[in-house]
Amino acid sequence: MHRNILIEQIRNKKSFLCVGLDTDENKLPAHLKGTPDAMVHFNKAIIDATKDYCVCYKINTAFYEALGAKGWEIMEETVNYIPPTHLKIADAKRGDIGNTSSYYAKAFFETLAFDAITVAPYMGEDSIRPFLEYENKWTIVLGLTSNKGAADFELLNLAAPYETERLYERVLHTVSRWGNSNNLMFVTGATQASELAAIRKIVPDHFLLVPGVGFQGGSLQEVAKYGLNKDIGLLVNVSRGIIFAGKGEDFAHEAGKIAEQYQVEMSGFVG
Repeated sequence: MHRNILIEQIRNKKSFLCVGLDTDENKLPAHLKGTPDAMVHFNKAIIDATKDYCVCYKINTAFYEALGAKGWEIMEETVNYIPPTHLKIADAKRGDIGNTSSYYAKAFFETLAFDAITVAPYMGEDSIRPFLEYENKWTIVLGLTSNKGAADFELLNLAAPYETERLYERVLHTVSRWGNSNNLMFVTGATQASELAAIRKIVPDHFLLVPGVGFQGGSLQEVAKYGLNKDIGLLVNVSRGIIFAGKGEDFAHEAGKIAEQYQVEMSGFVG
């Protein structure tokens, strides 16, 4: 998906909501458990109920890979059901030597119809370059994550000559030169919202994928305050707080209501 199309969708819907399809088969509504294609039915119902309020979907591949071959089939059917108007993100956090990464890129950008994939930058440019070579696809690099373990490495101060930077800031500086704002995004957790001002100084024009709003305690207002740019530049992901909002047969309706609440709040930030 081209950047201009994504921005147009955000402006038209007055929303920068990303719905996370972290579909845990153990948390499905009781009436679906044990039925054929339960996860597929669940995902399609969630998509139908939320598509008017969001601009993208993020599929956390772990919930599908854990199910083996059947899980991959569910993931493929799900991503193919998402409307072409919505950005489709594979939250796979891949990253390996170049030859391996080229096959990861092929898997998610060709075999599966994803528009974007999350990747880990630890192994350097050659591990990320194969993803960047795809036109109108997005590589979403882990920058500053929302988990408490971010303090183990990402927030560490660097030694000379970079002692004024922390590790995640050096990652942003370096990776932003490998691509551009049309094919690179960065993951920045909502629980680190106070850091977004510093992040915007490094990558003022890039989109940021922001998890952590909702169950993890991140504030949408704080994220918007520090993270918005002239093109909005944010995709705020909410997963469990939307898809598991309801536990009965009206689960999709309940998910839609929560998604709409986020859209209404976001509309106040979209000029």
